[in-house]
Amino acid sequence: MADYAPRTELKTHRVENQPGSQGVGDLWRSDRPLREAVARFAPPWVGERLAPLGQRLAASEVANWGDQANRFPPQLHAFDRYGRRLDEVDYHPAYHALMDLAIRDGWHAVAWEREYEGGHQAHIAALYLLTQAEPGFCCPITMTHAAMPVLRHLKGGEAWQARLMGRDYDPTALPPWQKTTNTFGMAMTEKQGGSDVRRNSTRAQPVASPGPGEWYRLDGHKWFCSAPMSDAFLTLAQTDDGLSCFLAPRFTPEDERNAIEIQRLKDKCGNRANASAEIEYVGAWAQLVGEPGRGVPAILAMVQQTRLDAATAPAGMMRHALREVWRHVRERTVFDRRLADQPLMQRVVADLAIETEASLLLTMRGARAMDRAVDDEHEAALARLIPALAKFWHNKRGPAFMAEAMECLGGVGYVEETPLARLYREAPVNSIWEGSGNVICLDVLRILDRHPASIAALRRELGLALGTHPAFDAAVAALDHRLTASPEQLQAEARWLAQHMAQTLQAALLIRHAPNAVADTFCATRLRDASPIFGVMPVDAPIASILERVSDE
Repeated sequence: MADYAPRTELKTHRVENQPGSQGVGDLWRSDRPLREAVARFAPPWVGERLAPLGQRLAASEVANWGDQANRFPPQLHAFDRYGRRLDEVDYHPAYHALMDLAIRDGWHAVAWEREYEGGHQAHIAALYLLTQAEPGFCCPITMTHAAMPVLRHLKGGEAWQARLMGRDYDPTALPPWQKTTNTFGMAMTEKQGGSDVRRNSTRAQPVASPGPGEWYRLDGHKWFCSAPMSDAFLTLAQTDDGLSCFLAPRFTPEDERNAIEIQRLKDKCGNRANASAEIEYVGAWAQLVGEPGRGVPAILAMVQQTRLDAATAPAGMMRHALREVWRHVRERTVFDRRLADQPLMQRVVADLAIETEASLLLTMRGARAMDRAVDDEHEAALARLIPALAKFWHNKRGPAFMAEAMECLGGVGYVEETPLARLYREAPVNSIWEGSGNVICLDVLRILDRHPASIAALRRELGLALGTHPAFDAAVAALDHRLTASPEQLQAEARWLAQHMAQTLQAALLIRHAPNAVADTFCATRLRDASPIFGVMPVDAPIASILERVSDE
């Protein structure tokens, strides 16, 4: 038998020139633009309440929860072992941990706890932070938050309102009135109509007598039902008086499972931690909310809230992606220099940072308008308009932003171990939810037609920043000229209009509330020499001053 020399171990797998494994850092303390925006727009209690949340979200276990909730998506159990209808969705424990974190701190209810006292700003800032843990679970948090204005139209609905305000998250399948805290979902869309809810065919028949607060039975199919394990759902159905709004609980008044059959869970591109379902109402019990035939106005009170949340989520996702990029480029060396020291990369990161700050300011301004709308006509006019503008534009920027951020990390950005792949898949969904781009643009035109005070309020906001940057002044003049077009031309150019209204308002906010380095560069790169790609910046752009604001870690 031949003799063999012992094998020499060759250790070729050395991890070097890669970012370290440290945690994400305090999301509040490291985010200077957020702290400044909250201090500028909101009362002091908001920042005091947000600070512990930013610290809590820095824990490594929270990042693991977000990862696990996506890797192990919800599973439908339509029947029990004996063939009885079960219609339950099982979530990974990580999902429930994230829900408990948000509800225990009251972020689903803070807007109503401190209504008109900064509550909406607290909710929006918290959602911006919570999205950085995991966007998917924020859907039921948003739906629950947004249900309150509709529940106020439910005759005898005080108990529902009280349970919405609870802080004891309980995911078990129990009648809602046996819990101290309820979560709420939404089921409006039907396959034959989509955004045109007037074509909904689900029918509602009164159990006894018709009227507000009375019980009805629903029959029909819903193409999308958000958060199907919620304790109750706001939904639309046809009555003899027209399309009406209903509250359908998961259990009947006799504590039996309501006849809301889950046909399947959607196999979505992203948003995997959150379940979206097709459901069938088979004589399901539901209470009429508001007056019969007034379903669209009733549900729009909820949609106005969810649209601002759908504008905030991409801002939070941008911030998450920016954090990942900044960490990577500071610790990665290419061609014998740190990526963070190379002019091309500096311009890309600075451009991403500007977009993030502009998006954050616009959502915070919208929240401030909601907080003050009750007794200020100017703020009420802005509260009608900003959610639609911000939802449209932030979500148009989101997918390109995530693709650029992914590219900054190179190949590792494209694998599932980093959050960028998850954020990239998630980016389109908020553009589709609560009205896709064209629907939002048409709603902007309706606002301008039916509420001319909103365009007057926009002009007033823009006017506060005139005379500071020639590109901004030119953009406002172009917008004013375009607004004089005929209704037919305005409809054809509604996308241009929504984009430019959003961007000029972002610019005005940056001019008034951000450092000159950020505001001037935004105006130069968005309003004067706009490029379809990130990183195209003026030669003399103050890159170093912009990058100083990316992180205070």
